[in-house]
Amino acid sequence: MNDIKEIAKALHQFRDERDWEQFHNEKDLALALNIEAAELLEVFLWKSPENANINQVKEELADVFTFAILLAEKYDLDVKQIVFDKLEKNAQKYPIEKSKGIAKKYTEL
Repeated sequence: MNDIKEIAKALHQFRDERDWEQFHNEKDLALALNIEAAELLEVFLWKSPENANINQVKEELADVFTFAILLAEKYDLDVKQIVFDKLEKNAQKYPIEKSKGIAKKYTEL
């Protein structure tokens, strides 16, 4: 089974057992995703990256993935496909010969 589909199935089971789908509209999932991303940032606040607590990183990153997958499902999006589509688009915007080793936005290359 596809890993993303397996994860989504487990998330749905967890959610449905608690009757939480009623709270998982697209807007609220997007808001929750943003909040969890901010909590991930908080793990790094006032620290060097190597001093971040890896267990907290795992916890917050899991929350980010959870809400991102649930949001993708609301729009019937194939997570694997949209990631590969974005990689292809970025490859065109950031050709290797112009962007290798350079941290500039594509409009500045």
